[in-house]
Amino acid sequence: MSNFLGWKKGDWGAYFGLLANNLTNFFTMAGLLIFAVGLPAEFVYTRVAPGFGLAIFIAGFFYWYAGRNLMKRTGRTDVTALPSGPSAPSIFIVVFLVIMPISRSTGDPYYALKVALGWCFLEALVELSGAFIGDWLRRIIPRTVLLSALAGLGLLLLAMNPILQSFEAPYVSFVVIAVIFINWFGKKPVFPKIPTGFLILAVGTILAWVFGQMNPAGITDGLKTIGVSVPLLQIADLFTGIPPALVFLISAIPLGVTNFIFTLENIESASAAGDDYNVRNIMLANGISSIIGSFFGNPFPTTVYIGHPGWKSIGAGIGYTLVTGFSVFLISLFGLGGLFLGIIPLSAVFPILFYVGIVVAKQAATESPQNEIPALFVCLFPWIANWALTLLNNTLSAAGTNAAAVGLEAFTKAGVYHRGLVALGSGAPISSILWGCLVVFAIRSQSKFAIITALCAALLTYTGVIHSPSVGFGLQPTIAIGYLLIAVLFIYKHFMDGDDKTQGQIQTMPDQTA
Repeated sequence: MSNFLGWKKGDWGAYFGLLANNLTNFFTMAGLLIFAVGLPAEFVYTRVAPGFGLAIFIAGFFYWYAGRNLMKRTGRTDVTALPSGPSAPSIFIVVFLVIMPISRSTGDPYYALKVALGWCFLEALVELSGAFIGDWLRRIIPRTVLLSALAGLGLLLLAMNPILQSFEAPYVSFVVIAVIFINWFGKKPVFPKIPTGFLILAVGTILAWVFGQMNPAGITDGLKTIGVSVPLLQIADLFTGIPPALVFLISAIPLGVTNFIFTLENIESASAAGDDYNVRNIMLANGISSIIGSFFGNPFPTTVYIGHPGWKSIGAGIGYTLVTGFSVFLISLFGLGGLFLGIIPLSAVFPILFYVGIVVAKQAATESPQNEIPALFVCLFPWIANWALTLLNNTLSAAGTNAAAVGLEAFTKAGVYHRGLVALGSGAPISSILWGCLVVFAIRSQSKFAIITALCAALLTYTGVIHSPSVGFGLQPTIAIGYLLIAVLFIYKHFMDGDDKTQGQIQTMPDQTA
């Protein structure tokens, strides 16, 4: 069985880390639908959660199967599968931009959920478009940029919050982090016969119970949610929701584009680590699993997760992604999530995500040419602003106010450049790539591509895809003009340098041919 699954010792660590990531999103989804939208808990756990788990399982199966095919094609046994799960940004976007407004305006949260199913279906179609243009994008965007943008995502969105949460429970997390340093960064592991993933979970769980972090009541509450709920086909609800969902294409299109950009970055990251997956097949898997999930009542699309180089570095194979998907499906099928959370502390798992973020950032530094390293740091800034903006908005919301009520003058007096924070932090997944491209093309003296990049940035800015909190025309005209001026500068440089034909061709990095 282990040979069929492609299971290795390192799969244990990858399994626990990916499972924790998926379960976190699972409970975020359930909590928002129950407490923010007002749907009955029984409805969420019996009608939405099974489809949610099914979509994750299907995605896990696709990526496991892709790993098996790569093993057969290359004859290698050290292939690591791509991790996957629900798109975390889409959970918040679907709830706050689709379900809640419709629920409040109509007074019918069930109808709002139908529209969300239609939105998910449309978003998946946008994501499927990546299967046809993904290879083209991968050829024209330098590897340094793809890896650097992913490093920003890994450090700020994957690693930062877990390390902050670790400092809130140091008696548990610090020991777990030390085990990670020794076993996954070092060469002489402690308890080498015990899989590190299991060791981390066991040590963290024991410490959490010993120091009183866990409450036995959590187990009692978890037992109450146990019950069988099979996925129900909800195609009629889906097609009822598609026509009204067309209004929300303005949010579905940017998110779909962002999701396939994330996928592209992760495919490039896997390639740099030695596993060269077919772009079209992976992007088709994303879209198809999201569509199937919407058929069974899940309004949240799936995506490829960051973390492949981290799981590969600990010796994971292809089995962990399939077993994780199957585990999430079983948890949603039998309502076991609450019980697991009642036994295992998240503070024992968060450090694993911190480790993955570090490894992804390390890959960007080691797999990029030395002269292109500046792009790595430039790509970080949109992600830093995005994280800081989210933190600021959440803080203001917790205080019962917002940025408009506080006022720009008050922010400026406090040394907080809120207008710049909004501009730089909005659309970070795409703007980080654009700024990275400008840096790399400047380093390579590829002025033609820099001109195209600046013009694309101006267009995306003018339409609100980047640098604006919402999509719309002319929201940031001064920034759009700034990009046009960059284009003018590179036009001047192009003519000053002369029409060198070698500059008009994409220079593929030496290590990209692997």
